[in-house]
Amino acid sequence: MSFPSSWTTPPRQPEARFFELAAQRQSVLTKPAGSLGRLETVAVQLAGLQGTEKPGLDQVQISVFAGDHGICEEGISAYPQAVTAQMIANFAHGGAAISVLARSLDAELEVVNLGTVSDVAPDLPGVIDARIAPCTRNFSATDAMSTQQVSEALNHGDSAAQRAADKGCQLFIGGEMGIGNTTSATAIACSLMNKNPMKLAGPGTGMDVAGVRHKAEVIISALQRHDNDDKGEDAMAVLKAFGGFEIAALAGAIAGCAARSIPVLIDGYIVSVAALIAVSQQPDIRPWLLFAHRSAEPGHQAVLDALSAEPLLDLGMRLGEGSGAAVAVPLLRLACNLHNDMASFADAGVSKKEEQ
Repeated sequence: MSFPSSWTTPPRQPEARFFELAAQRQSVLTKPAGSLGRLETVAVQLAGLQGTEKPGLDQVQISVFAGDHGICEEGISAYPQAVTAQMIANFAHGGAAISVLARSLDAELEVVNLGTVSDVAPDLPGVIDARIAPCTRNFSATDAMSTQQVSEALNHGDSAAQRAADKGCQLFIGGEMGIGNTTSATAIACSLMNKNPMKLAGPGTGMDVAGVRHKAEVIISALQRHDNDDKGEDAMAVLKAFGGFEIAALAGAIAGCAARSIPVLIDGYIVSVAALIAVSQQPDIRPWLLFAHRSAEPGHQAVLDALSAEPLLDLGMRLGEGSGAAVAVPLLRLACNLHNDMASFADAGVSKKEEQ
């Protein structure tokens, strides 16, 4: 299987004229300039990305990618790997946080199962069977994924982007589920940014202080082993080394959405790491990304800094699943409504600020 074209070809850049039109509209609405703060700037950003003076967020697609991790053999999670398969069923039956949020938002929700150690019941509603292997390999001993597996995961992400485009999606949210994936994400982030795992490793599913230290030590050892591979900061090599079927699929979905001119609302730590991979591969993806929230995971701020990103919310969340991004959607919808429906000074007969 070859890599998707979105992984090898830069996306087009948004047209500046739509940003300018939206900014002009903001300048004549009945309010002091800048008085709505980031609600103004994010509305202008969405208008520019959607190629319209008046943006909308009626069609929101949420794709949750799930997969298990071989690094769990090193005892880096407070939960057993069986939870990944159990949570896939919970998503399908509507009991997970992202399921509740998707219903509340009237958003499309799909779950893409890329491979779990425990069996997943067949024909679960809303679950796409895209199994690559039961889990990635243990990256403390070998590469987490083969080149073929990386390609498969990227293509599954790109397919999600195509489904979103086919539905007329105006905003894409990627989520993840996979016991052990904060360890994989931290190894990827440390490799790409040359950071110390002791600074970036966090509790993930709820590890105590000793557990977090052990996680960091496992990552340090793995980074030292893979340094001998001379991979440098190559996104593909880093992804192959430290894995995450769901992280690779997220990177593929982010690249695929940018290639199809779909804005992407980035969730927390793990999705931000996937975005870092995608932007490292194709820097022109960056303008298509909005950032929803600052995760309580300690490594998230470093990744946000690397992406020059300032998230909309800081609620102390660290659940994953795309939940933080989903929580930000009402804020974005309100920003669009204000931008689209407020009267201009001329329409309302309100005097503008006098020229100084």
